[in-house]
Amino acid sequence: MKRIAITLGDPNSISPEIIIKALNFLDLPEDKVTIVGSKIIFDYYKENYDLSLEKEYKLIEIPFKQEDIKMGQETEASGEFAFRAIVEACNLAVNSEIDAIVTAPVSKNAMKIAGHNYSGQTEILEQYLAQKNQKAEMLFICDKFSVLLLTRHIALKDVAQYIKKDIIIEKVQKLVTSLQIQLGLQNPKIGICALNPHASENGMFGSEELNEIIPAVKQLQLQGIDIQGPFPADSLFTTCLSDNCKYDSYIAMYHDQGLIPIKLLERENCVNTTIGLNVLRTSPAHGTAFDIAGNNLANESSMIKAIELAVK
Repeated sequence: MKRIAITLGDPNSISPEIIIKALNFLDLPEDKVTIVGSKIIFDYYKENYDLSLEKEYKLIEIPFKQEDIKMGQETEASGEFAFRAIVEACNLAVNSEIDAIVTAPVSKNAMKIAGHNYSGQTEILEQYLAQKNQKAEMLFICDKFSVLLLTRHIALKDVAQYIKKDIIIEKVQKLVTSLQIQLGLQNPKIGICALNPHASENGMFGSEELNEIIPAVKQLQLQGIDIQGPFPADSLFTTCLSDNCKYDSYIAMYHDQGLIPIKLLERENCVNTTIGLNVLRTSPAHGTAFDIAGNNLANESSMIKAIELAVK
């Protein structure tokens, strides 16, 4: 079993709640789990919600004050705490004290308020874990299929400039390696989305398919990779409606193109993973849910899946 570090995420969100619930459900060995967080937060949940960890997992303290616990609010203190927890988990990985990282949801805005301007946790992990020429990628994995995002947290108007043949080839190669190593799929079948409606109808609605995506697919096929497309996204993801998906993995051109279908079909079974680095990171596929924070209503299913994937 892998040794994992779990970051506590944003303390004013549902993150501490789903960690407690997930770890109590999984009942993992104490020597395999390190939590990067704060005893103050765990004491708060025990006192106010009668919710506490049933085992004494190792806890690495990140400073946080009792008066800074403000459920449902994005604050500078919570953003600083979340950022420092991620960095500490990266340090544990660099020092070979853990094998994988599980991150609870954070608020990008809270971290920005604290002076840490990142578009997501993936970018933080890349900065602190990437070795020469390594780039982190965001792969969402569920029971039936996975989705790789070709672009992540960028404005929709800027997506087209990143749809380039070389970028597609590099990311698909990285995806195949990850599927082989982490999921045991020796020859994964991959379907790739078009960027434009109707896959551009032979150039009528855009040139990205003809100039970038199709040439990339052809070159990848010559390398022996089983990839097909580009297909219109509105029809490609319908192949996941049956028990057996047509493809093992799907490549989306942009964030919502990939996340809308996977969250509709497999929200509670979906795990956000960071691939392309030497250390695997997993995370629930949902956010901070500030609207229900502190109400003991959070569903821990995705966190359970994230931890299970990390320890395998």
